[in-house]
Amino acid sequence: MSDTSATPPPEHHTPYVGRFAPSPTGPLHFGSLLAAVASYLDARAHRGRWLVRIEDLDPPREDPGAATAILHILDAYGLHWDGEVRYQSDRHEAYQQVLQQLISSGLAFPCQCSRKQLGGQPHRGNCQCQAHSDIAWRFLCPPGELCFDDALQGRWCSDLSEEIGDFVIKRRDGPWSYQLAVVSDDIDQGVTHIVRGIDLIDSTARQILLYQALRHTAPHYAHIPVALEANGQKLSKQNLAQALTTQNISYTLWLALSWLGQQPPAAIQSLAPGELLDWGVAHWQSQTLAGQRERPAPAGFQREASAD
Repeated sequence: MSDTSATPPPEHHTPYVGRFAPSPTGPLHFGSLLAAVASYLDARAHRGRWLVRIEDLDPPREDPGAATAILHILDAYGLHWDGEVRYQSDRHEAYQQVLQQLISSGLAFPCQCSRKQLGGQPHRGNCQCQAHSDIAWRFLCPPGELCFDDALQGRWCSDLSEEIGDFVIKRRDGPWSYQLAVVSDDIDQGVTHIVRGIDLIDSTARQILLYQALRHTAPHYAHIPVALEANGQKLSKQNLAQALTTQNISYTLWLALSWLGQQPPAAIQSLAPGELLDWGVAHWQSQTLAGQRERPAPAGFQREASAD
């Protein structure tokens, strides 16, 4: 089995550009804050830029007021971004150009078949699709194994045939896939470092394949652990994690720094958000999270256990 390794770019060649890219399907919660703070601190500690991108490509799942609320919370917490906020809903033409590039290079093909319909067999060569509408577009996944070095989780490998397969890059019902859109935007915005939750690490192999197909070097990846509810579920919008508010911002930021392993002294709990973040930048040690995949959320951000 071949080993398609992803080698990160040398840090001295390109200025650091990081990003935080929430989907507007609901308000930010403590788990979202951890990803935002970790990516912000890593960018600022490297004297880099920190971008914010709203990933609004699936209107039926989106909350109409969520994007505005997300930006309001980030601003209130002192997480000030560089440049203008990007909205993926403005980028359909750019994604179409990327799809066309993949089609032209023989790396994207139309498909109307599910993997279940094919009995688990690969789509390419088994899904005989002659239609020109009501189709999904899939990326032609090569065989072998893809490995990359994550700054926090170490060597991470995926069996491309068994675990990835010919994945969707444009859905049959119309929307662009997360994988194609995020890679397109990260390339266009010059993103060099991605700090996010480990719940997204399984997407990384797909994204590296797209980088390779588009002849771009993949960024550095660092996947932080996820915060867990008392019942062991991750804090998430789907699991009804409580929304962040503008009350007790400084203490909430202090808790985030603590959860991220930065050991902020109790004496700084009441500092202004910007001062707390300045402390975090000056003391940022991402390796305190190395090898960790999950940790309980602070008690105040866990939902009470159900009585039944």
